[in-house]
Amino acid sequence: MDPRGPHVVAVVLSPGVDALDVTGPAEVFALATKLLARDGSATGGYDVRFVGEREGLVPTFSGLRLCAEETFASWRRGIDTLLVPGTVEIEADRPVPHTDAAAVEWVRAVGPGAGRVASVCAGAHLTAAAGLLDGYRATTHWGTAAELARYPKVEVLTDPIFVRSGKMWTSAGLMASMDLALALVAEDHGHEVALEVARVMVMYLQRPGGQSQFSAPLAHRPSTRDDLRRLRAWIGEHLAGDLSVTALAQRVAMSPRHFARVFHADTGTTPAAYVERLRLELARRLLEQTDRTAQGIARESGLRSVETLHRVFRDHLGTTPGEYRRRFRPDTAPAGARQPPIGGTVPRG
Repeated sequence: MDPRGPHVVAVVLSPGVDALDVTGPAEVFALATKLLARDGSATGGYDVRFVGEREGLVPTFSGLRLCAEETFASWRRGIDTLLVPGTVEIEADRPVPHTDAAAVEWVRAVGPGAGRVASVCAGAHLTAAAGLLDGYRATTHWGTAAELARYPKVEVLTDPIFVRSGKMWTSAGLMASMDLALALVAEDHGHEVALEVARVMVMYLQRPGGQSQFSAPLAHRPSTRDDLRRLRAWIGEHLAGDLSVTALAQRVAMSPRHFARVFHADTGTTPAAYVERLRLELARRLLEQTDRTAQGIARESGLRSVETLHRVFRDHLGTTPGEYRRRFRPDTAPAGARQPPIGGTVPRG
C-alpha cells in the first residue's frame, strides 16, 4: 500500500457490539485525518471502513444501529489496521464475552495479512478464538479476563488499559478504546498529532497503556466527609512528602488513632495502604514515561528506597520494576537502544 495514501482501518461489526468500542476509535481516526489535512501532511490520514457479515444496519448492545458498508465475503482490499471491537452480554451482573462465528472466521482469514490487529475490550476473545493472540500478551475488560485466560497460549495481563505485543494490540473496556486509538495515531504520525487530537476531544492527554484499569481513587469508595475528600486530593499532590498517619492526622486535626479509624471507615482501607497505592501508580507512570533510575523513581514517588520500590511492585503486581518497564514502556526508542537499568538489570529485549 502507498505509504502516502490513506491508512485503511477495517472495523469488524458483529451483532451486539459495544457502540463506543466502534465510534470512539472512529472519532479519533477521523479527527486525526482532518488535522493532518489541515497541516498539509504528506502522509494520508485514515480510511475507516465498517465490515460485517451482511451489508446494512447492525444492532449494538445499546440499541444504536451501525451500518456495515462492506461484507466479509466481498472484502478485497489490503488492511493496515484490523480493529476488532468487543461484544458482551450481561449475565448475573457481570459481562460475558460473545464471539460471533462469522466474525471469527473472517478475522482468522484476514488478520495475518493485516499490518496490525487491534482488539477493543471483549474483542480480544474474538481475536483469541481466531488464533491470532497465540504467543502474545493481551488484556481485556477486567470482568472477562478469566475467560480470556482459558486460551492457554495467550499471556493475559488483567490490569493495563492497553497492551502492545508485536503487531497485536489489545485494550480494556469502552473508554480505553480511545486511549488505544490515540496510541495507534501516535505510532503512525507521532505523539504531537495524538496530543492535538486529545486536546480537541477534551481527553486526558496521555494515559499510558500500563495504567491500571482501576486507579487508586476509583478502587476505593468515594469519601462521605469533606475533610477526608480534601485530604485525599492533597495526598495525591504530595506523594514525595511525609504521609505518615501522624502527619495526616495533624492535617485534619485528629489524633492518629481516631484518624486511622475514621479513614478506614470512610475509604475501606488504611491510610498506609491508600498512600502506597497512589505511590505505586506514580512509580508506574514514571517507569513508562521517563528514563529515571530506580533510585530517582523511588525518591520522586515517595517510596524512598529501591528495596521498597521492588517490594511494592512484587506485592501488588507480582513483577519487578524492570520487567514492568520492559512490558509497558512505549516502543518509541530507536532500534537497538537500551533502556536505563532498573535495580541494576537491563530489561530483556
